[in-house]
Amino acid sequence: MLGRHIAIVGVGETRPVRRSDKGLRGLVVEAVEAALADAGLEPGDIDGVVSDGLIMPSTVPRDWVAAQFGFGRSYDGGMSYGGAATACSPIHAQLAISSGMAKTLVYYFGVDWGTRASGPYGFHDLYAGKMAFEKPYGFTGQPQYFALWARRYMHEYGLTERDLATIAVTQRESALLNPLSQATQPLTYEDYFASRMISSPLRVPDCCLLTDGACAFVMTSLERARDLAKPPVRVLGAGFGSEPISGDDVFTQPAGMMRIPGARIATGKALQQAGITLADIDFAEVYDCFTISCLLQLEDIGFCKRGEGAAFIREKGIGLGGKLPVNTHGGLLSHSYLLGVEHVIEAVRQLRGEAGRGQVAGAEIGLVGGLSNPDYGVMILGRDVR
Repeated sequence: MLGRHIAIVGVGETRPVRRSDKGLRGLVVEAVEAALADAGLEPGDIDGVVSDGLIMPSTVPRDWVAAQFGFGRSYDGGMSYGGAATACSPIHAQLAISSGMAKTLVYYFGVDWGTRASGPYGFHDLYAGKMAFEKPYGFTGQPQYFALWARRYMHEYGLTERDLATIAVTQRESALLNPLSQATQPLTYEDYFASRMISSPLRVPDCCLLTDGACAFVMTSLERARDLAKPPVRVLGAGFGSEPISGDDVFTQPAGMMRIPGARIATGKALQQAGITLADIDFAEVYDCFTISCLLQLEDIGFCKRGEGAAFIREKGIGLGGKLPVNTHGGLLSHSYLLGVEHVIEAVRQLRGEAGRGQVAGAEIGLVGGLSNPDYGVMILGRDVR
């Protein structure tokens, strides 16, 4: 099993901000430096470099990062993009370490979409179908896509705007316990309903932040990890799932709406590797680009059935005192929008007991879900118990 071999031994992040006075490459270097320091390692200890397969290669290439530090690069890899790529990164570590290609790898990811004029909306310009048939007619960005999903879900299952508000309000409460969160003001239900509508029914608090920032983490064998500076966090399982549709089709043209492609496949693989069930999960860090996407993933991962997401959130609770704490740092909605790499950093700190006022009591196992439609990744992490 994956968890017998791979551990995360160091994490690093920049302070997330709306607009940084550093370039994206400088932010990545800062995050990687912090991850090495956290692990107690030197650049010469690194012989593998991993990122996502789409965004970083065109903005902060792996060879450039390796050159800044003098990393050995006997393993170089990337797959998918954004959240799914991050959640699946231990697959690279497993391949590299088990084959003898590398011993210690660094994964990094960051965006400057808070500063860049097009922000995340320019991402879909890569796809001719979106440019020809959607953007000219009002589908100018992600809020429009997810608003359609939310409205359809309301029609099918009776979801209310207050249900969406509960997700936003709860995650803001968690964010206020984290000293690095971008969002620093409390959010009440009254504040939520007084906020500006972006794309009905989604208001400002339903939408993720815009951020400049970067994160990095170091992976090595569990055997080696136990000799390093911090308690290792074991990778119990990692799974990747996808569907055969392209970026031209995502959000608007899939065969089944209101379903997160690949989520069930990825979750099943990760759970099988870990040898556990969802009942063993103590907390979850789920890709919450919008409140509705957070709810849908709770269903598609399998924490509840289709159409039961709102009731699950109301009755079980997703706050720090709930049955399933979700996005304990505030998530993409209130902590930062680095496409989910910050979710891994938070999960590691929870399992080390380093989350401060936002610590989940008795946290032993955490799940990270990464959405990159049509791909999905799941990483299951656990405390090292010998």
